[in-house]
Amino acid sequence: MKRADALSVIYAELEPCVVVTIMGAVAAELHALGHRPNFFYLEHAMGLASSMGLGIALSRPELTVVVLDGDGSILMNLGSLTTMARYRPPNLIHVVFDNEVLLSVGQSFTTATACGSDIAAMAAAAGIPRTSTVHTVEAFQQAFCEALQAGELTTLVAKVTAQGPTSYFIDVHMLENRFAFQRYLTSPRPPAGSG
Repeated sequence: MKRADALSVIYAELEPCVVVTIMGAVAAELHALGHRPNFFYLEHAMGLASSMGLGIALSRPELTVVVLDGDGSILMNLGSLTTMARYRPPNLIHVVFDNEVLLSVGQSFTTATACGSDIAAMAAAAGIPRTSTVHTVEAFQQAFCEALQAGELTTLVAKVTAQGPTSYFIDVHMLENRFAFQRYLTSPRPPAGSG
């Protein structure tokens, strides 16, 4: 499965969610689908999307928070799995796109998942209540929609090919993204299900 295809099938579902992406290919491919003020591209902070998403989920429990992460990034910050499990925000969905390489730095290094490490199993062992690994676009879409309905902390690992975008350019300056995202977060939101 290509990550870009996986993102495209959940793009409509992301509209009411707060979305935090890790740097590189994930951010570029989501941005290519169309930027929204509720998207934050965490550039230059590899490994920290899960931590940022957790903080938002805990401080804004009325919002659904989706973290779009990568295998290299979560492997740099495995402690976030135990912290997520400790606090168990029911409004947090942690998606990990696992391509078994550090794609955004030129595929020059394989990650531990290329040698058998299992991120979903790590998340489950850390205490995250809902974990799964999917290999097809259809299975990803179904698992993501089920996670949205479950109302329980979820880590969803999507095995994807090591193929990046033709360009990593994002036409939103980091400061512009930061201030627009802050405005989005601080604007009053109707309670979930009231619309």
